[in-house]
Parts: sequence; C-alpha cells; structure tokens
Amino acid sequence: MEKVLVTGANGFIGSNLCGRLLAEGFEVHVLVRKSSDLQFIDGLPLKLFYGDITLPETLKQAMEGVRKVFHVAGLAADYGPFSLFYKINFQGTKNVAMVAEKAGIERFIYVSTVAFHGFGKQKVKEDDPPAKNLIPYAQTKLLAEQWLWDFAKSSPMEITAVRPGNVFGINDRTFLFKYIDALLKGKFAEINHGKSKTCPVYVENLVDIMMLIATEPGAVGNAYLATDGLDICWHEFNEALAKQLGVPLPKRSLPYGLAIAVAKSYYSVHRLLGFKSEPFLTPYRINNGGRDYHFSIQKLKDHFGYSPAINLEEGLRRTVESYHAQAFR
Repeated sequence: MEKVLVTGANGFIGSNLCGRLLAEGFEVHVLVRKSSDLQFIDGLPLKLFYGDITLPETLKQAMEGVRKVFHVAGLAADYGPFSLFYKINFQGTKNVAMVAEKAGIERFIYVSTVAFHGFGKQKVKEDDPPAKNLIPYAQTKLLAEQWLWDFAKSSPMEITAVRPGNVFGINDRTFLFKYIDALLKGKFAEINHGKSKTCPVYVENLVDIMMLIATEPGAVGNAYLATDGLDICWHEFNEALAKQLGVPLPKRSLPYGLAIAVAKSYYSVHRLLGFKSEPFLTPYRINNGGRDYHFSIQKLKDHFGYSPAINLEEGLRRTVESYHAQAFR
C-alpha cells in the first residue's frame, strides 16, 4: 500500500483529497496542528501527525515511508500582514520541500494559485507573466512556486504544481458557503450585472487533476492552471447557484468603479484602525467579481487529454447539499 502525506488535510481541499486517496487504496498520513479543527476528516482512517509547516523539526516523522507529498497547507485570505503570509506560504513551503527531499520523497505536489496572474484578463496561460501589486497571499504563493522551480534544478525530488481557480464544493467554508450566506440573507449584489468572466473549479474535479499530476511522468517540472474550463460569466454562475438553492437571484448590481472605491476605503479604514478580523469588503473580492478572471486549461488537455468529470450543475447541487447538511451541525 503506497503511503502519501497531505499537509492541510483538515481544510476544504485537503479533506476532499484525503477522501479520494483513501478510496483509491492509499495509506494517508496527514499533518495538522494541535489546534486544528478536524471535523472534515473526523472518523476517516488516516494516520494523524501533529506538526507545523513553519517548524521544520516537526515534519520529519510524518514523512517516514512516504512516497508522495501533497502540500495543500497555506494561509488563503485577502487580508492580513505580509509577514504572516510569508512565514506560512513561502517559508512553510520551503520547510516542507527541504524536509521531504531529505526524507527521500519521490514526488512533491504543490497547491499554488491562479491569483498571482491578476485580474482583467481572459484565457490566461501558465507561462503568462504574473501581475504587479499583488495581495500578500498571491505574492507569497508566487514566491514559493518560484523557489520550488529553482530548488527542482538541483533536487532529485520530482516537483509539480497546480494553480486552482475559484474552488467550490463539499466542505467549502472558504468561498461558496459564505457566498450562499450573503445571497440568502439579502446581502448580495453583482458587479456590473455579473458580466465579467470567472473561473470556477469544482473541488472533485480539482482532486482529479491533483491525482493526475501526482502520477503522470509528464507532469514533472510543470505547473497547471486548474479550472472547469468553462467560458462563463458571474451572472451565469449566480443564476445556476440560485436555481440549486431554489431562490430568485437578486437583481441588485453595483458599477465596478463605485464598488472598488467603496472597498478600498473600507479596507483602508479597517487597516488604519488595526482590526484583526477580516473585512467584509476588500478590493480583491470586488476585482474577482468585477473584472475578467479567466484561465485556459489547454495545457491539461494537451498533456493528459483532461476534461472535468462533473459539470457545473451537478457540482453546485452537491455543494448546496453540503451547505444545508453543515448548517445543522
């Protein structure tokens, strides 16, 4: 039985990945902090190791006998000090990769992000240049990926990366569950009538991609943009979601210029007053909804003949079902 390690296993993407790995017969080691909420992996036959990716001395035990490491752990947010993102997303990735190499890990699968490609673009490809003036999350994920490619030049460990778009699905407390809350509570409005292109990827389709790049020889040394490959705008996505929820889609819409000005002011005041809580409005969120954010998966098609197994309607149905189930927990 092949052993693999998943960092960040208790989170949204990590928990879905663990379920798939177990279903396919892997022995799954998971690295979690002692303070982690384990509700998404509670009861699964996983081998639990307590550690912290910012503390390399806590990582070695979890990698004993492991052949592949899925590095999913990271700080994904659009608010917070750069130093914290740097510590977790950049230095934490370096720590995991260096300990993995010493442990004799064969392949290292890094979960990166499309966010460092920026907004206002369509059909972005993997080798397109990163954007400027990135938020700390995107900047530190980019730094980590760039470091990994340099590290790969002299390391025997095989390295590959996936850059997910807007991930949604079962256990999705990071994006769509909050989005559904806003829609159901009447706090929802589209930007520019939802005309901007977006990049959804259903989490089980993302896990399919992760399994591909964990096994295919051609994936080594490559990064892959990961979406469901849809040519879709936010309004189409929102209509499909509202249909699954059985509610009408609110007709409220804000012009992008007004929305981004309000978000920047709100964000600045939030920072000026030193609030540690995440602000309700951020420029990143307005840009995500009000500017094109659209990526090509042609590389996945060319390398592996990939196409997503689960369509948008079914993905949203499963997500809404998960949302309602967790509302009663």
